[in-house]
Amino acid sequence: MELSGTALALLLLAALAAGWVDAVVGGGGLVQLPALLLVPGIAPVQALATNKVASVAGTTVSAVTYARRVPLDWRTAVPTALLAGTAAGLGATVAAQVPAAALRPLVLVALVAVAVWTLVRPAAGAHTSLRHTGRRHLGAAALVGTVVGAYDGVLGPGTGSFLVASLVGLGYGFLAASAFAKVVNAATNAGAIVVFTLLGAPLWGLGAAMAVANVAGAYLGTRTAVARGSGFVRAVFLVVVTALVARLGWQVWTDLAA
Repeated sequence: MELSGTALALLLLAALAAGWVDAVVGGGGLVQLPALLLVPGIAPVQALATNKVASVAGTTVSAVTYARRVPLDWRTAVPTALLAGTAAGLGATVAAQVPAAALRPLVLVALVAVAVWTLVRPAAGAHTSLRHTGRRHLGAAALVGTVVGAYDGVLGPGTGSFLVASLVGLGYGFLAASAFAKVVNAATNAGAIVVFTLLGAPLWGLGAAMAVANVAGAYLGTRTAVARGSGFVRAVFLVVVTALVARLGWQVWTDLAA
């Protein structure tokens, strides 16, 4: 499809910002997906698919960069990512059929709960101290990956934030949780892309251009998070979740008023 130079520049800027936010704490869809939805002529399912094409590149680079600098629990992360990717693919099959308006109130309540939990427990995520070990821990992580992965395939925005919050709840520090979340998020993006490709939904040229900008943002964001530590990641997490709550709250209000 034809885009003006201004529209393309704004989309690339959105992808750069989304890559940085996603790398630090997740939630880059807050920036990138709305930007795509504002482009005339792009159907919602095309916007979802193209957003995944751009995001998978950034999350993959971010996961690799984190892995070089932050110790990762690979024995848990790999099976969790595989389950999450499969769930995202299944979620993507119904993305065109499930109205987003039906899910927004539930997502809004969940995000508010996440924000309140993070605020009232300032010590949570300061360092890694797992609540469970062995199979129990693996089972809990797998459940998180499956549920959040399915949500990512159906809707998407806030996936990284939900992953980070859930992993902190399992006892990971914010920095370790963000690194773990990138591995899982890369898998969910890939799983959704497979299904969207079968549906012919991605705009590959636009997605590839946005992917380059997303990768640049992801690399910068990962380096920033590693250098600044869990306290910085927690602060950015609260900002992103608050912005997500504001955005979804406005959409829910608009849906009810329509």
